[in-house]
Amino acid sequence: MYPLLFRAVLSRFDPEFAHHAGMAVIRVLGVPPFSTVTRSLTRPDPSLQVKALGLTFPSPFGIAAGFDKNAVGVRGFAALGFGHVEVGTITAIPQDGNPKPRLFRLVPDRAVINRMGFNNKGADAAARRLSRLRRGAPNTVIGVNIGKSRVVDVEDATADYVASATRLAPLADYLAVNVSSPNTPGLRGLQAVETLAPLLRAVRDASGATPLLVKIAPDLPDEEITAIAQMAVAEGLAGIIAHNTTISRDGLRTDPAVVAAAGAGGLSGAPLKERSLQVLRVVRAAVPADFCVIAVGGVETASDVEERLAAGATLVQGYTAFLYRGPLWARQVNRGLRNRLPLSQG
Repeated sequence: MYPLLFRAVLSRFDPEFAHHAGMAVIRVLGVPPFSTVTRSLTRPDPSLQVKALGLTFPSPFGIAAGFDKNAVGVRGFAALGFGHVEVGTITAIPQDGNPKPRLFRLVPDRAVINRMGFNNKGADAAARRLSRLRRGAPNTVIGVNIGKSRVVDVEDATADYVASATRLAPLADYLAVNVSSPNTPGLRGLQAVETLAPLLRAVRDASGATPLLVKIAPDLPDEEITAIAQMAVAEGLAGIIAHNTTISRDGLRTDPAVVAAAGAGGLSGAPLKERSLQVLRVVRAAVPADFCVIAVGGVETASDVEERLAAGATLVQGYTAFLYRGPLWARQVNRGLRNRLPLSQG
């Protein structure tokens, strides 16, 4: 029924309003007795468990950063069957993000353009929520994605990231450094290896025993992706998240006037599928077999997830297809993976 609901009702609402309404439902589903009922319908089959980063993930399929920016829906996402929840992007200093409107649907492409700009309530507020979650949902795998505060100059980015890491790493199962959003001025320039290496080194030191990953952009040339992957291994990181949204608008089916009206921002969703696979294969070829690679981009079905796993992903994340598939999306993916498992193992 969800596709009908989306076409008839949800697609008529402003995308950001619809997102907040959806988050309200997700939060309710994470509270007993709703969570008990929801889990009974969506719990991943034990055969889908994945061991990575020193953790046990109930399923290889998790929700990507960007959906739950303030760590308010973690219990709900876990109840819906997601194997992990990556919250954020969180900045050391609270910020409102970019002016609205800043989220746009491209329905013919099953895609979204966003220029949210790391809108969040800051590391201190997130730490308080995560502390409560650690007491109330100790078995949920929570990744924390951190980014640069907008008011901080790029030259001072390292100290800003270290401040977030110091506050949040003790409460995270893993920490992800976001240097690849197109919506914070100057941020992507931090991906240059000579700049990125000392930044990651400082954040790694501040993170202690918490596994550290870096999230890269799909718009980098393959040779730069390889260089970052090799540097991440050399610097002792635990993994790479491949990848963030793209600034490309190639190959879209949506009316060009609609795309132009949406303006600048990162594109996510089905159009990223091909590039996502390419980036995954480039990263996997550059790192050891036991190095964690989380694949993101253009993921919608169990077949998509299985394709990423076959291409070398340790874990897989999704985001945009939640808008088009609805709250039972993780259940659909997990059941599809379970049904395919005997074929995959054979």
